[in-house]
Amino acid sequence: MIAIRNPRTGLDDHRIDPLDSVTIDDLATSLRHRQPDWAARSPETRAGILRRLAEAIDRHREALAEALTIDTGRRAISIIEVDGTIRAIDRWAARAPALIASHSPDPRSSAVPGIELETRLVPYPLVGVISPWNFPLTLALIDAIPALAAGCAVIVKPSEVTPRFIGPLMQAIAEVPELPIAVIEGDGTTGAAMVAAVDFVAFTGSVTTGRQVAVAAASAFIPASLELGGKDPMIILASADPAWAARIALRASVVNTGQACQSIERLYVARQIAEPFLAALVELAEQVRLNDSDIGAGDIGPFIFAKQAAIVQAQIDDAVARGAVVHCGGTVEQRGGLYLRPTVLTEVTPEMAIMREETFGPVLPVTPFATIDEAVGLANQGAFGLSAAVLAGTAAEAEAVAVRLEAGAISINDGALTSMVADAEKSSFGSSGLGPSRMGDSGLLRFFRKQALIRQTGVALPLAAYAEDAR
Repeated sequence: MIAIRNPRTGLDDHRIDPLDSVTIDDLATSLRHRQPDWAARSPETRAGILRRLAEAIDRHREALAEALTIDTGRRAISIIEVDGTIRAIDRWAARAPALIASHSPDPRSSAVPGIELETRLVPYPLVGVISPWNFPLTLALIDAIPALAAGCAVIVKPSEVTPRFIGPLMQAIAEVPELPIAVIEGDGTTGAAMVAAVDFVAFTGSVTTGRQVAVAAASAFIPASLELGGKDPMIILASADPAWAARIALRASVVNTGQACQSIERLYVARQIAEPFLAALVELAEQVRLNDSDIGAGDIGPFIFAKQAAIVQAQIDDAVARGAVVHCGGTVEQRGGLYLRPTVLTEVTPEMAIMREETFGPVLPVTPFATIDEAVGLANQGAFGLSAAVLAGTAAEAEAVAVRLEAGAISINDGALTSMVADAEKSSFGSSGLGPSRMGDSGLLRFFRKQALIRQTGVALPLAAYAEDAR
């Protein structure tokens, strides 16, 4: 049994019993037996069944939202997660049949005379999903739903930090018995056993754990789709209104207490507007309310994972020791749970951990720049390349800078838009991930292998055609 901490109270008030490898193997075998019948259904039939899942989740909406609220210590985003999941299921149900049809062309003639070709999409039998704790429901199903739409069976292993939502989710799934999916409790050992039992693994989480998953997948000789961390920069050009830019930067940095891979974690602002921008940013940051006394009245909640609070505090302390200046926030507060007010830093340098490593907290390091070349160079430093943002007086001016950034998705005149837009296909650059995009059409197509049917419509060649004296 594993004790589970409540992020608002700091107390252990829940327990899970991780599945052992034998149980996981048995579950995998059962799902594999069910998968052929599921894949044999038409894409339209599978889509209809997925719509029933959306309806079932809607019926369990209150229980799911309440479990997520306890898991994460924040209510509004938990409700957004449930509603967003329903919309995502409906979106894939609407998109999948036509998408699959468009990638399953009718038989056609080959460039080789007498040969006819046909391409079939063959789903991976069993997909394993390992999801993180920051958006428990969203990221548990962001890979699972398109995999089901493709005809795969699925096992989902959410983070052991936020497992309370699994119960009501499985109750909703039980109302749609045709679906070959299981959501299981467990820790890293459980996840490792699952990787060994599946045909494709989709992982969302840290670079450190992602590398371990990649190695395990390579050892099992299965593909891995990895969505890992970020250190997202925002460049604010001189033409941007400082107060407007400060509002966007704050929201894009501290939503969900900064516990999001697409959070802005580095701010590069043109020297001409650096002073008014900083003043506006600090003023706005100081107005942000914690939800410690009333979960229904704050702007940001506690750290979901106590270990993450310690990591963030260590990065701040390291930066201060190296000369950084704290303008507001800066200290993790214990108020039952662990909270950090939005923390604005200046006098930061690229060598500091706060500028190199993923923070995953509400920290905004501000660096002035003199030229656009300097800003682009600073933004492109480091191992990550998940996403970025550029703010300017016009979209065209921002876009001219955006295309120079080494990141998979660039928000123009806004920040962290990847959290709101699911149909923009993108890659993860650098250490931020591997594999096809989970967004856009690739989010579904990655779960297929292509099988070519090559038909001889003429006369098959005899061995004599290859004889030494044939020519």
